[in-house]
Amino acid sequence: MQYVNLGNSGLKVSRLCVGTMNMGSKDWKPWIFNEKESEPIIRHALDMGVNFIDLADFYSVGAGEEVVCNVLRRIGRRDDLVITTKVGYAMSDDINAQGHSRKHIFNSIDASLKRMGMDYVDIYMLHFFDTQTPVEETMSALNDIVRSGKARYIGVSTMNTWQLAKILQVCDQNGFVRPINMQLQLNCAYREEEREMLPFCQDQGIGISVFSPLARGILTSDLQSNRNQTDFFTQEMYNDQASKDISYSVAKVADARGCSPAQIAQAWVLNNSQVNSMLVGADSTAQFDSALAALETKLTSDEIFELERNYTPCDLINDYTSGKRIPRTARAAKSDIA
Repeated sequence: MQYVNLGNSGLKVSRLCVGTMNMGSKDWKPWIFNEKESEPIIRHALDMGVNFIDLADFYSVGAGEEVVCNVLRRIGRRDDLVITTKVGYAMSDDINAQGHSRKHIFNSIDASLKRMGMDYVDIYMLHFFDTQTPVEETMSALNDIVRSGKARYIGVSTMNTWQLAKILQVCDQNGFVRPINMQLQLNCAYREEEREMLPFCQDQGIGISVFSPLARGILTSDLQSNRNQTDFFTQEMYNDQASKDISYSVAKVADARGCSPAQIAQAWVLNNSQVNSMLVGADSTAQFDSALAALETKLTSDEIFELERNYTPCDLINDYTSGKRIPRTARAAKSDIA
């Protein structure tokens, strides 16, 4: 396993991170793994040197934190792990059980720690940018949580670059702790964060962890999976010809290499020097091994061209642009791989 500092912080994390959205309760989504099904995947990841675990209170409406941490308490050592969880999405019908108000953040950290059976979380993250709560209120609450010892660091996820800039300005003006991690979506079929967010985070010393390196599964050449047939977000985000053409290119490069398309798609993400860690939402130990192989896969310039030639700009994928896509036109093929 490879380890890096997360941004300019002293925190060292594995370049692969266990993504846990698929672990928790089948009452939430039909493709979720229960505790018994999740344990072999988590155990294998830890055996392979992973120390970075990504959670969110929203996953299975809290059951995800319970399931994953039940396993971690049995097979892991808390001080050896870097565990993150997130706050923001609605946890009940209560009007205040969502967003990033001081009330909800304080209630949520206590509820998360209780479900996790732990005294602290390493990184407490905003799941998105709450446009209805003053940034000063949100960051003051997170600062107090770090000072209280319930979180070691804070992080952010899935927002516009100007929104992150606003957060940093408020932190610097008030002496609040700064976020050390930005978790964002990046893959061969969605690269909009390359324009501003990646270079901005690098300039500001904020680490980058990437989710959905397989574009919710379309880059694996398995469009008939249980998740792809039941997760409407896949169709909403990647149901365009450019995404399909990109998946074909991934398959071509993989075929030429004699490996799986997933390994190639993950290698493309890990080959980006601005990416600190990549989330792996594996459904099996074999799928996790694909990500391990991707760590050692160095792509050639011709392979990269083939993987990237079909990409053209699209709307940002976040809470504020849901369902908005623009037509995308591919470039012509150039190499023998095509």
